[in-house]
Amino acid sequence: MNCKNCNNTLRLTQKFCDECGAKIIQNRLKPKVLAQQVNEHYFSIDNKLLLTFLDLFKKPEVVILGYINGTRKKYIDVLQYFALSLTLTGIQVFLMSTFFKESTDMGSQFINGFNDASTTTDNPFKDYDFNALNNYQGLFYILTVPFSALGTWFAYYIIGERSYNFTEHLVINLYYSAQVIIITALLTILFLVFGLDYLVISSIVYILTFVYLFYVLKCVFKTNFWNTLGRFSLVMAIYIGSFLIIGLIALIITVVTLYK
Repeated sequence: MNCKNCNNTLRLTQKFCDECGAKIIQNRLKPKVLAQQVNEHYFSIDNKLLLTFLDLFKKPEVVILGYINGTRKKYIDVLQYFALSLTLTGIQVFLMSTFFKESTDMGSQFINGFNDASTTTDNPFKDYDFNALNNYQGLFYILTVPFSALGTWFAYYIIGERSYNFTEHLVINLYYSAQVIIITALLTILFLVFGLDYLVISSIVYILTFVYLFYVLKCVFKTNFWNTLGRFSLVMAIYIGSFLIIGLIALIITVVTLYK
C-alpha cells in the first residue's frame, strides 16, 4: 500500500504516513466519514482551528515561530488560516450588503459632506459609491499583507535585527492579519446583530488591531515594552508612508481615468 499524497510505501497497520505525515484514509468517502473529518478539523475541542485561534492570543510566538522553524502539524498552516479568514470576510460582506445594509450605510457627517460635494460637476467622485468599497475588503486584505511584511522587515532591518528574512516576515504578517480579519469579521457580525453603529465599532476594532500588532511584535522578537514601542513606532511610520504613497498613486490614477 502506498500513501496517496506522497506515494511512500506504507505498512498495513499505519494510520499516518511517516514521510509526509498525512492521515491514511482506508474507508470509502461517505457522509459519515466526511462529517467526522469536518468535526476533527474544525469543531472538536482539540481541533487545529480553535487551538490556532486561541494560541495566537495567548502565545503568538509559539504559533508563528513554530511554523517558521518547521512545526507544521499542531496548528493550521498559515496560508490555510489566511484563506479561512478571507472566507469569513466574504460572509461578513454578504451579511452587510443584504441583511444589514441600512446599518452599514456610511451616513456620518464627513461622508455626507463629501457626498454632497461630490454632486458638483467639477468633482470626479460625484458618481462614486463609497459603500461599494465594502465589497472589496478581501482584495484589500490580500494586497496589504505584502506591504505590511515589507514594513516590519524593513523596520527591523534598519535597526540591525535581521533574524528573519522577508518571507519569514510575510509569515508573521499573514498570521497577524488572519487573526485580525477573523476577529474583525466576527465582532462586526455580532455588533450588527445587536444594532450597534458600524462606523463606531469598526473604528474601535481598528485601533485594537494596532494594539495586537504591538503585542505580536513584542512576543515574536522577545523585547521589553520600550524597545518594542520604538520598533513599533518605526513600523507604523513605514506603514503610513507606504500607504500614503500608494493612496496618492491610486488617487492620481482614478482622477486620470475619470477625466478621460
